Amino acid sequence: MASEERRILESVCDSVLSSRQLTRSQWDRLRSAFGDRFDKAWRLVEERRVKLYVFEPSGRRAWIVVGKGGEYQILPASGYCDCNDFYFRVIDGEAGFCYHLIGQRLAETLGSYDMVHEGDEFFDALMTEWRDQPHGDKVDA
Repeated sequence: MASEERRILESVCDSVLSSRQLTRSQWDRLRSAFGDRFDKAWRLVEERRVKLYVFEPSGRRAWIVVGKGGEYQILPASGYCDCNDFYFRVIDGEAGFCYHLIGQRLAETLGSYDMVHEGDEFFDALMTEWRDQPHGDKVDA
């Protein structure tokens, strides 16, 4: 299941890169594959709750998704999110992605995210804030 989800998301995102728009058939394919998670991910994109922090002058980058329970750090290259859903469903193999990861991937592909520029002097403090933020006891699904 997880590998099929990855294949579908990457296939759709690869074909969307040039147009920066989802077609109806791509929308339906994602909705069919991810169900509620797609709906929640799409809401993140529509509400621009996906943020790319760029620290200057180093150029370090941090993807943050503002979900229901807080701000979640995303590591797209690793397919990692620090939400509870990732720990309880993705790691266990029940799902390939949490909705934060889906939202980040779609936002990046569509160019529909907020870019936040910060000085390098804020990097450590922000990373600590995101890492130490309590995300609650419930699964953020």
